[in-house]
Amino acid sequence: MWDVLIQNATIFDGTGNAPITGDVAIQDGKIAAIGGQLTGKAKKTVDATGQWLMPGLLDIHTHYDLEVEIEPGLPESVRHGTTTVVMSNCSLGIAFGAQRKDGADPIVDCFARVENMPKHILERAAGIAEGWDNSADYMAHLDGLDLGPNVVPMIPHSMLRIEVMGLKASITRDPTPAELDAMCALVEKGMEEGYAGFSTDALPFHYLANDPNRRQKIPTQYGTYKELKRLTSVVRKHDAVWQATPPKDSPPETLRNFMLTSGRFHGKPLKLTAVAAMDIVSNKSLGALGRVLSSILNSKFVDGRFRLQALAAPFKVWSEGAITPLSEEIVELRRLNEPDLEDRQARMDVLDDPEWQREFRAMWYSGKRGLGISRLKRALTIEDHTLTRDLADMYIERAPIDSWAGEPISASYERYLNRKPNEDEVDFFDSLVEDMDEADYFISLLREFDTDLYWYTYAANTNPAVVKQLIQNPKMLPGFSDSGAHITNMAFYDVNLRALQMVQDDGLDAVSNMVSRLTREPAEFFDLDVGVLERGRPADVTIIDPEALRGHDGEGSVIENYRESFEHHQLVNRSDGVVSLVVIGGKVAWEGTDFTDALGKVKMGRALRRVGASQAASESFAAAAE
Repeated sequence: MWDVLIQNATIFDGTGNAPITGDVAIQDGKIAAIGGQLTGKAKKTVDATGQWLMPGLLDIHTHYDLEVEIEPGLPESVRHGTTTVVMSNCSLGIAFGAQRKDGADPIVDCFARVENMPKHILERAAGIAEGWDNSADYMAHLDGLDLGPNVVPMIPHSMLRIEVMGLKASITRDPTPAELDAMCALVEKGMEEGYAGFSTDALPFHYLANDPNRRQKIPTQYGTYKELKRLTSVVRKHDAVWQATPPKDSPPETLRNFMLTSGRFHGKPLKLTAVAAMDIVSNKSLGALGRVLSSILNSKFVDGRFRLQALAAPFKVWSEGAITPLSEEIVELRRLNEPDLEDRQARMDVLDDPEWQREFRAMWYSGKRGLGISRLKRALTIEDHTLTRDLADMYIERAPIDSWAGEPISASYERYLNRKPNEDEVDFFDSLVEDMDEADYFISLLREFDTDLYWYTYAANTNPAVVKQLIQNPKMLPGFSDSGAHITNMAFYDVNLRALQMVQDDGLDAVSNMVSRLTREPAEFFDLDVGVLERGRPADVTIIDPEALRGHDGEGSVIENYRESFEHHQLVNRSDGVVSLVVIGGKVAWEGTDFTDALGKVKMGRALRRVGASQAASESFAAAAE
């Protein structure tokens, strides 16, 4: 008597081998049998004729550390076939608890702007995190949650610095030798406990969100190369993963940091995965540079294990007025991101400042007028900023003026210049001075509508052929999504389905390879006991309807949804009908077009430890027993 028997499926086992048609039986949370036609009765039988059965999909880059405390079922990933999520990326996590001390609230301070998450959500999660203060207890806490997907935590560098040095010291000075030894000891402890790796961040526009630190970067940004080398040497020793982001404004520093992957120069390769392989609209050289860098670091001469993470979708970013991760990269727009989301008056004070207006205008027209390096960079599409600063690329989703929905900001600006307003924009145009240039017009929009002006732009990955090359490149890892963060700015929960869709017309061999790239390959890189269908292995299974997948509109699937658990709206995806069944730990989490009652109420997934760490612990226990 099987618990679940799935019949007549096209089975991709995750190895990359050609699929077979047959049955899969699940018993006691494990794959009990895989075969042509399995006999025996089952408590639940599923006819999967014409459908693809595969291991549950992995999401290798999420920020679910806080959401999993509020809604452990993680439904927005489950509905798209994801059964394992890697979290604690970019140096941020809660392995050391709330870390509230001396009036500081590090979880809120670090997450709010870097991950564009409302403070009231973070404060709730931080309150829960008061329940532990060390990495072992955190892993035990995760073990006790009614998880939907499996979760894979890492040791986060920003929180590690705060734990040893305190928040103030972590952003104002280097660690003492004793403090650096203490940090190394905590990373060592985490690796022995089975953490998948260690995460850092070097993107130069990640700032804290609470007074008095709003113009200070998150703690990981203050770590020196010496500190990074010491900490990653611990990760290397355990064959765990270092997740990083590059100091993008300094190619020499990026190369120096990423050369830490080298086995040739450091005795043993270090597994390093970095964000992100994307085809940036404003700087076409970065995608090519990433591919070249990947080839060098993985060459026989360097002997590295380096994988850039790839996004299998256009990089579409929404903005609430000036509140968007793209603004953090530009000094003048960053000033508008410094106040809390609710503090409109603080943003108005900035917008009304003549000196700020002058600086904004200089930024807006840099490279657009006159001669010089900036003009040459814009002409060659190698600009320093991701935001194109072109009103024609900035599309309005919604605004108090209804007729603007769906059109670029440039359309209303042209009507303003030509004095041909729509009926519902007459009053707004009458409030403006005549003959504004586009910089002043954009400032006027922000002053008048603030966060009620909800617009989006495509910052990267606008060429499907290039995106397909990136996700198929063996030196890249597809599956990057940023799920759990930027809840009003991005939605890539269905990104693994989009990757499968991109290769669907290339035949079943191409599909099998992509299934492996989304399951076994990342599982092996992170050393996790998931990612393949094999007798005796955990029963994490996803079934996809290939015809429904063919018709899936990834860009059209994004909706704005009010999450009761967050008490806030969020951008999410919908692919209902594409994924027909999701099984996690032998329990059905999604069936047909809806979740089962069990999701989030019974334990399905696990807090995953590295397989190597479990083996080392077993060997150590056996040696002690002898």
